[in-house]
Amino acid sequence: MRYRLLGRTGLRVSEAFLGTMTFGKDWGWGASVEECRKMFTAYAEAGGNVIDTANRYTEGSSERIVGDLLGADRDRFVLSTKYTLTMDGTDPNASGNHRKNLVRSVEASLQRLDTDHIDLLWVHTWDPNTPIEETMRALDDLVRAGKVLYVGISDAPAWLVARANTIAEFRGWTQFAGLQLPYSLIQRDIERELLPMAAALELSVAAWSPLGAGVLSGKFTRSGTDGPSRVDRSTVSEHDLTIARTVDAVADEIGASSSQVAIAWTRARRPSIHPILGARNLGQLTDNLAAIDLELPEDAVARLDKASAIELGFPMEFIAETTADFVYGSSGKQVDGRRAG
Repeated sequence: MRYRLLGRTGLRVSEAFLGTMTFGKDWGWGASVEECRKMFTAYAEAGGNVIDTANRYTEGSSERIVGDLLGADRDRFVLSTKYTLTMDGTDPNASGNHRKNLVRSVEASLQRLDTDHIDLLWVHTWDPNTPIEETMRALDDLVRAGKVLYVGISDAPAWLVARANTIAEFRGWTQFAGLQLPYSLIQRDIERELLPMAAALELSVAAWSPLGAGVLSGKFTRSGTDGPSRVDRSTVSEHDLTIARTVDAVADEIGASSSQVAIAWTRARRPSIHPILGARNLGQLTDNLAAIDLELPEDAVARLDKASAIELGFPMEFIAETTADFVYGSSGKQVDGRRAG
């Protein structure tokens, strides 16, 4: 496992993050404490150093398990958690991105994690009811207090992230260093706006669900691989199954598993993307970890790209079509320009 810098910071983070939404059985499909320990050990022995959890994962059990697993080695890891989601649906102030919920959530997370600071705190999702200025100032206060070291945001539109970091930059507040977004061969929406923005602002991207909720693992396309799943087979589209079969074919040709190919694709052209590896048992995680050293042949990447291609839509397609001749004229072909992302 190699390490990269988180966004525009000096923090070293491993190529893949360990996702712990499966840590604990409170939601009925997670892993036991003993299995969590095995997965944590395997990830650490592979060189991984980012443990990603959230206050709401398995109703708080994930944070408690993570805190116990870190133990005396706490400072060797980048501890990452999130806030926003409600922990008490009857209380209107127990959710959202406002200052009160932020402080309340962080204090509770610190207790569950048994630590005095969070290395990387993510805003879990956009809360349109809270001004982004309030969120950014409140996050900066926690950084200045030493309870949080770095901040990021998950599941938010590109315009909001760009505005938030611009405000923070000009007011001397802590800026978002990374994004946490869904990204896989069956969900490439972030290529339209979010990935180009991340490249322009030098933000790291933590990709959740790189296996498309397990669809790309071969679970529904290979015989003998059926097992417990959060996804109902009847809800999986034929389009997604076609992509999964292409993944299977590439995997068979290069001697890898379908999961390894799907994860490797997320990193094939964008080294700033860190797949979040979430598993329910040691076998799954061990298989996923092997994807970090898998380099897909160029023709395989091209086949996967073609099978999963999406329309970028307006304005990106319009810009690409018009800049060739209409905007720049014939001399435009002689200019080596910047890449959009």
